[in-house]
Amino acid sequence: MSAELKAVVKRVGAETHIYETSVALADKGFNVLLGPTGAGKTTLIKLLAGLEKATSGQIWIKGRDVTHVNTQRRNISLVHQFFVNYPNMSVYENIASPLRVAGLRRQDRDRRVREAAELLKLTPMLNRRPSELSGGQQQRTALARAIVKEADLVLLDEPLANLDYKLREELRDELPKLFAGRGATVVYATSEPTEALLLGGHTATMQDGRVTHFGPTAEIYRAPADLATAEVFSDPPINTAPVTKTGTRMTLDGGVGWTVSGPIADVPDGTYTVGVRPHFITPRANGEGLVRLSGKVLITELSGSDSVAHFRVGRHVWVSQSRGIYQYRVGEMHDFLMDADRCLYFDAKGMLVG
Repeated sequence: MSAELKAVVKRVGAETHIYETSVALADKGFNVLLGPTGAGKTTLIKLLAGLEKATSGQIWIKGRDVTHVNTQRRNISLVHQFFVNYPNMSVYENIASPLRVAGLRRQDRDRRVREAAELLKLTPMLNRRPSELSGGQQQRTALARAIVKEADLVLLDEPLANLDYKLREELRDELPKLFAGRGATVVYATSEPTEALLLGGHTATMQDGRVTHFGPTAEIYRAPADLATAEVFSDPPINTAPVTKTGTRMTLDGGVGWTVSGPIADVPDGTYTVGVRPHFITPRANGEGLVRLSGKVLITELSGSDSVAHFRVGRHVWVSQSRGIYQYRVGEMHDFLMDADRCLYFDAKGMLVG
């Protein structure tokens, strides 16, 4: 296993920043740390990097216990969301800096710098200073420095957060290709569920200093272990409401009901929480197994090419997100169609059932 946290805890005074965490990271593809601001993503990154010390537990990299090994001896690369480059060095010198520290021969150093620069489209800028670059070019320089080092562990702490939308999309597409086949374990922190899905690999969802679920990204998205994980892995937020199960019928508090089948039909009767992501609630029919919900529209907005509507169903405000432009009228009743086959159900402890 390339990198592993074993019962790691981080406390600062009376506050616990990371509760006991044991995760064996995947050695291929990206390991995404997904969670809102304050979830503990940056703290975990710093613990892996050796910039902070664990209160208890162990950190292993490439089969070696590095819990008490300083950052310089961990063979890691770290890229922050801010453009951290040496202002008085050229782009070439910035990229070459870890190789110079490692004592590589000038010829080998030059070859690796130029290979990384070519990958990141920086060749024409090698003689420039960071102040002469755009924000995207500065972050490409930081990424090139991470690639050229050929580290065992590459830590990317929201590296695209401060770039404009177009640059974020471009680099997000390129990142998996840039690190493919390099033998490094890559850890990527983000607060955006869409980014986790696009990067693929494995994801650790985080909330309040805890890893709630870790596994293949697509699997966690489709079947989150619990409601906390589902909430982290949904943007806009997942819609939730209490439902009552009687036989094969689920009923919302407003009286709307639908029939369930498969494993969920076999769980005991009682009260559960239904969760359905906004893009499975649309203003027009797009398949079978749809449940009609009528609600008063409270807020409407456009998100890129999507129409978003917040509407009230019984005592709850739900969100619909649909491709295309829809003319909702705030304050008026509107029909929405929920894909019942895409609903998730959680028990009283918040654990996924069915």
